[in-house]
Formats: sequence, C-alpha cells, structure tokens
Amino acid sequence: MIRVMLVDDHAVVRMGFRLLLQAIPDLSVIAEAESGETACKLYAEMSPDVVVMDIAMPGMGGLEALRRIRAHHPGARILTLSAHDDVMHARRSLTEGALGFLSKRSAPEALVEAVTAVASGRRYIDAALAQKLALAEFDGASKSPVERLSEREFEVFVRLAGGATVQRIAQDLKLSTSTVGTHLYNIKQKLNVENQSELTLIAIRHGLIEA
Repeated sequence: MIRVMLVDDHAVVRMGFRLLLQAIPDLSVIAEAESGETACKLYAEMSPDVVVMDIAMPGMGGLEALRRIRAHHPGARILTLSAHDDVMHARRSLTEGALGFLSKRSAPEALVEAVTAVASGRRYIDAALAQKLALAEFDGASKSPVERLSEREFEVFVRLAGGATVQRIAQDLKLSTSTVGTHLYNIKQKLNVENQSELTLIAIRHGLIEA
C-alpha cells in the first residue's frame, strides 16, 4: 500500500485528487494539508510514502516546504505540481530534491503514474515537459536572465511579481526584511529592472504567474 499525503490550498483540488488516487487498490490518502506549514508538521507525524504538493500556495509555499521537509527527512519522496508547465518551476523543484514534477493540466491517469513512480524512487516528469527541459539544456545561448537567479532569489522573485510585499515575504520564508531586501536588490541587478511592475511583466512572459 502506497501512503500518500496531499498538499494543496484548494479543498476541491484535494478532494479530486483523493477520489482519483483512492480508486486505485494499492493507493491510500492518509493525510491532507492546506499549506506548506501544515505539510511540514504532518510529514513528521505521518511519514507518508509520497507527498503530492502544489508549488503555488499562500504562506510558506511549496518550494520552501519541499526544502524544509527534505532538510529534516532526506529520504522524503515528493511529487510537485504546478498550474504552469514552465521549465523554470520544474527545474527548481527537481533541484530542491523533488522526485517528480507534474503539470495540473496533465491527464488524470498521469497523477497515478507519477505517484507510483515516485513511491518506487523513480523520477517522473511528463513527456512534454521532459522534452522542454531537454531542449532548454541545449539552448544555452538564449537562456533567460531568470535562470541566473539563485534558488532563494527565484522564490522571492515569483512572490514579488505576484504582488507580495517585502514584509510578507520575510514572514512567509522566515527571513529578515533586510535579507529579502538584499535578494530584491540582486534580482533587480540580474534582471536589469527598476520596479515591481517590470518584475511582474517578466514573470508573466515566462509563464510563472497568470496575467
């Protein structure tokens, strides 16, 4: 029996995933979390075989929760989900230790395949996204400046582009406002922008946030 924990801030999404997974005889959803903070707490209590976690959540967020769970439980097997099928979120997730990445736009059966693969310790990336990742590796000449951001800078960048304040980001990521301010300065330098509107435009162009 593969024991699964679902992490998504939308109850309807969790319900859909639960119904889909529990229709499979050897899969069981043992826990649900609506935030990254709750996910970290529940993982320590429940020790699920697989965590299915959305990246874009209010508060801590999926990438930070992934980072913290892996820091305390290096053997954690985590499948990350995103409403966007962009290469950047996929690469960041895999770099942080996720075993799989799946777009929410994928067919329902892909979730079952992904959970099964991750449970056995195998990587899972849907074919279309895997092709994008492979092509991006060979397309170094046209690599976006966003690729030069560090993992933490990328996370701060996406939150800023989505409208979060420096104070809110500091609170969510457990950082000082001065540290977030330093990240913001570095982000602006690397992306050659002057204000938050320009950051938002870059994020939209790369499919990292909705217009």
